[in-house]
Amino acid sequence: MTTTASARRTRRRVAVLGATGAVGQAFIRRLANHPWFELAEVAASERSAGRPYAEAARWIGTDRIPGDIAGRRVVACDPDAVTADVVFSALDASVAGDVEAAFARAGRTVLSNARNYRMDDDVPLVIPEVNAGHLALLETQRRKRGWPGAIVANANCSTIVAVLALAPLHERFGIERLFISTMQAVSGAGYPGVPSLDILGNVVPYISGEEEKIETESLKMLGRLDGDHIVPAAIGVTAHTNRVPVEHGHTICMSLGFGSRVSPDDVRRALEEWQGDERARGLPTAPAHPVEVTSEADRPQPRRDADRGNGMTVTVGRIRRDPVLDVKLVALGHNIVRGAAGASVLNAELMEHNGMLPG
Repeated sequence: MTTTASARRTRRRVAVLGATGAVGQAFIRRLANHPWFELAEVAASERSAGRPYAEAARWIGTDRIPGDIAGRRVVACDPDAVTADVVFSALDASVAGDVEAAFARAGRTVLSNARNYRMDDDVPLVIPEVNAGHLALLETQRRKRGWPGAIVANANCSTIVAVLALAPLHERFGIERLFISTMQAVSGAGYPGVPSLDILGNVVPYISGEEEKIETESLKMLGRLDGDHIVPAAIGVTAHTNRVPVEHGHTICMSLGFGSRVSPDDVRRALEEWQGDERARGLPTAPAHPVEVTSEADRPQPRRDADRGNGMTVTVGRIRRDPVLDVKLVALGHNIVRGAAGASVLNAELMEHNGMLPG
């Protein structure tokens, strides 16, 4: 793809807020050798600020801290300390609201993984392959709030996986009723996450706020832009969320009811043919296939499928007739990559490609 961004002689400087946590580390991995973005600054809490990154962060995983990041000094999550115009926020929701707004008021573009602004009427909640057009809300956001910067959100990790599987079907057939039950990996709880004696050999049938996120965020992303607001999709949805002893990969079982007769073969064909919004194709982080369909009877599985498309592909399988609704299926995606850091980076790439970032 020939783009203004790909023709840049210098990469755009970016920063990560909350860089020492699990999602912050995922951002660092995604940005370390990015062709369009240079990870210029890592920011974290006051107790980490001023320390070398390797000392401030407990690095999770078997890989090493990329490049020169280990010796990089951590700065405070403050617009006066961070110079980059584009910041990726991996902050916890308990602090993200005030900090992200401060950066937006200072003229920075914030790509947020936190929940604080997701459901605000003027904040785009974006999956580039699904609803890239919702970025038009940024004009309303700047006018309404009076800040020169912006906040763009990505959804909850399980919601992103579900919506990528649902979007092709809602687009083609119109979903009217939806039942969702999740089996969510422990990495979705951050680090140190769920105590081992609570999760090993166990299933925890409760994740605070998760069901409500799925039931509301999915309708916003599948909705349509009407002037300065989003009209949510008219889908009756109910969700059950469960934490299971899996490291990475959220598995989501769904039963779908449509407005007309739709067969499992119709669903399979729609998913296989879908490529997503053309504006998202060919971006550095975008997978060749945002959704892949498997015909194996016992797939998808987290251990075997979560890393498809470098962690950015959602795998769908077990497509079959539902005796109560119409069709049921299973979707799986990597919660830390497609469901968190990778989602924000892809949003930034979409904005860079379309000239929506500062400068």
